[in-house]
Amino acid sequence: MRGFIFYRRNMENNHLCKGFESSGDDSRRLKRREKNRVSARKSRRRQTLRADLLHQACELLEQKNRKLRSEVDSLSEEQRLLNDALNAHEPLCPIMHCSFTSSSSLQPDPRETPSV
Repeated sequence: MRGFIFYRRNMENNHLCKGFESSGDDSRRLKRREKNRVSARKSRRRQTLRADLLHQACELLEQKNRKLRSEVDSLSEEQRLLNDALNAHEPLCPIMHCSFTSSSSLQPDPRETPSV
């Protein structure tokens, strides 16, 4: 409570002393306050613009993320189908059941290929 009384007395003293201030001090204070208002307004505009840009960037990234997730799902499905096809083919594949000693034996015999 004591601090409040001290603050109030200072405010009253400042109010009483106002009459003794020159008009130059008032005009400087008014100019400073107006300059501060303009600066604060400009700062709020910049902050709003920055927030808008961040929001747009966030929207674009979310859209790109959705597209990539969809692509991952599609590729996962394709991988599953290819694995199923491979698993169905393996029991029937003659290459899988042969015992080759080298990869060169997998090449076709040039004597057996028809010439063009």
